[in-house]
Amino acid sequence: MPRILTYNVHRCIGTDGRLRPERIAEVIASCQPDIVALQELDVGRARTNHVDQAEFIARALDMQFHFHPALHLIEEKYGDAILTPRPAKLVKAASLPGLAGRPALEPRGALWTSVNVGGAEIQVITTHLGLRRDERLAQVDALLGPEWLGHPACREPIILAGDFNALPRSRAYHRLTARLADAQCSPLVRQSLPTFPSRLPFLRLDHVFVSRSIQVLRAETIRTPLARVASDHLPLLVEFQILHRNQGRAPVA
Repeated sequence: MPRILTYNVHRCIGTDGRLRPERIAEVIASCQPDIVALQELDVGRARTNHVDQAEFIARALDMQFHFHPALHLIEEKYGDAILTPRPAKLVKAASLPGLAGRPALEPRGALWTSVNVGGAEIQVITTHLGLRRDERLAQVDALLGPEWLGHPACREPIILAGDFNALPRSRAYHRLTARLADAQCSPLVRQSLPTFPSRLPFLRLDHVFVSRSIQVLRAETIRTPLARVASDHLPLLVEFQILHRNQGRAPVA
């Protein structure tokens, strides 16, 4: 069954303070995902030795990738990526709204790719939302609007994954779950698990949301010793199958 993993990699700086993109790649490889959504990647930034972290991780995993810089300062970039060994094409990469009168807030964006898994075109969107409640709500409204999830090309099956900085009790989360299902709330998932902070997680900030044509079979955080140190977030892995209309349940491998 196909798997998607979402992971805030914290610029590949671990909880031990070490810059180690190879550890992030090792954590991802251990999960054998078909689709990887990454947040907080540095590309060409002095603070992380000018490494293109998206390319480094993709190459280590033998995957193709698409990267979108939410922040772009001259040659330095910071943003999100989608990696996959499957056929994929970029659909959209763009900024999300901030707050009027608050230019100092970190820019946020979203990345949308179409990934072919077993003949099914899955619309995959990843994002990393802001820290302020009003900011997140504006960004969620944009994602639910005509440029993203409401776009005619955004047809089922759909997966929205990333670091939403939103707890399940938040308004932003509830707006999203009015449109999509939280993978960790699937009837086949025993319990939802927190993702942050990685050493002693107690906050569920990272989510995978799915459309009705996707049945979640398993959802779990990766809590290995390496995952606890590689980033300040734990990765969230979701295994699923696609339900075809008028054909009953048809697993896609």
